[in-house]
Amino acid sequence: MEATKPNSTKPQAKAPNKTNVRGIKNAFLVIIACFIVAVCLFLFFFGAPSHFELEDPASAPASMWFSDVDAHPTDIIGTIFKGGIIVPILQTLFLTVIVLSVERFIALKSAKGKGNITKFVAEVKKCLAANNIKGAQELCKKQKGSVAAVVAAALVRYEEMDQNTVLSKEQKVATLQKEVEEATALEMPALQQNLPIVATMTTLGTLVGLLGTVIGMIKSFQALSASGAPDSTALSTGISEALVNTAFGIATGAFAVISYNFYTNKIDNLTYAIDEIGFSIVQTFQATH
Repeated sequence: MEATKPNSTKPQAKAPNKTNVRGIKNAFLVIIACFIVAVCLFLFFFGAPSHFELEDPASAPASMWFSDVDAHPTDIIGTIFKGGIIVPILQTLFLTVIVLSVERFIALKSAKGKGNITKFVAEVKKCLAANNIKGAQELCKKQKGSVAAVVAAALVRYEEMDQNTVLSKEQKVATLQKEVEEATALEMPALQQNLPIVATMTTLGTLVGLLGTVIGMIKSFQALSASGAPDSTALSTGISEALVNTAFGIATGAFAVISYNFYTNKIDNLTYAIDEIGFSIVQTFQATH
């Protein structure tokens, strides 16, 4: 008669979790789309003949870019067009920062969940203090988001360790701590996604704007160095190019800095909440077992 094998007490391997944080996975496509939009705006909006002085507006092309006439701009939109080919590049960077900032706003809003994070953490702590694991799990289902996802994963492991009779207390605490760390590591990349690109735009926008400024100043000095009287049209075009590119570069860099710091602070708040509740779960298990 064969001896019956004892049932395995090892927990079954979990299927890999997936974060519920929304977001754009491929920022390169965003940059390409913003470049197309920026070029179209530059050619057909900023370069529209209605923003320039023309002798015969009826015969003007769809864009001054395709015209041989060096017309004088009549408003700020035409002046921006005079900024030259660097302008659509700067507009691409600026639009990319705007799109990724909106994307991060939506992503972090979904990561935050439905309710107040501070209140959620306090309620979970009360449930843990009362050893009400089911109540804490129900709070996670209602809250959703990254913090709730980490807590829910930790609570599942909490119940497994509570029923485990093989591992020692130290091993159970270490296993629970590892679960919290793994769940946190799963959520962090989704929270920080695309922010490095926004941080890059901080410097890149300023440098590209500086490049446009230098090119514009070179054109201005070329107009001044021409024999005879300086070409006022070429001089004004060079100055416009320099100032427009400077303005777009500063605007892109400033908005990128504000956006990056704002969302970094939001992520830090979520991280603090995750660390606090994870520590509470581990400490509660250690104190009650």
